[in-house]
Amino acid sequence: MSATSALQKLGLQLPPVAAPVAAYVPAVTVGNQVHTSGQLPFVDGQLPATGKVGAEISEKEAYEYARTSALNALAAIDAQVGLDNVTRVIKVVVFVASAPDFYGQPQVANGASELVGDVFGEAGIHARSAVGVAVLPKNSPVEVEVVVEARV
Repeated sequence: MSATSALQKLGLQLPPVAAPVAAYVPAVTVGNQVHTSGQLPFVDGQLPATGKVGAEISEKEAYEYARTSALNALAAIDAQVGLDNVTRVIKVVVFVASAPDFYGQPQVANGASELVGDVFGEAGIHARSAVGVAVLPKNSPVEVEVVVEARV
């Protein structure tokens, strides 16, 4: 099944590529790889929530925000090479703005990882880092980067 078909089956559609919040581009293609910039969970250009996971934001909410951030990363990849040209997801990095006593970063990161797996199937099996940080741009609870291999 193509990635586009998988998204449709999941009832999802790619959002417009999120506008950068500083001096960078949403994604860069190098050879046959696409590297996204960190993607925040923007919906219609707005963050749905701000704050630290484990304080203002629940783990369950953060999981959904990681999923939204990953969908935004897929939109950036689609704009570079077309989502159906992705042959392998190489790595997903999820940054979680964490309260000092929050240790559930891997569970939050599953929001991004599971979406990628649902969209790409076996080609979506990837290496991953889930990193707790003090703060993220715009006080976002999560930020996601994705690296893929594609037919270019």
